[in-house]
Amino acid sequence: MTKSRNYAVCVKNDGYEESLEVRKIYEIVGDPSGDQKGFVRVIDEDEDYLYPAAWFLSIQLPAEIEVALSARG
Repeated sequence: MTKSRNYAVCVKNDGYEESLEVRKIYEIVGDPSGDQKGFVRVIDEDEDYLYPAAWFLSIQLPAEIEVALSARG
């Protein structure tokens, strides 16, 4: 069984213009502690970081795109 992945589009990057790209799709991973504080854990270039949840909009990708994104490396 394949692990389900969650994705979001960055819609804001105030003060983090070098780290986050507006309109870029990022993989989001669960972080209960961050969630409680209004943050999401974002994977970018094999590293993960916490950013304000309001800066991202969750999206549902077609299966073909999920497969293509999970195959990158």
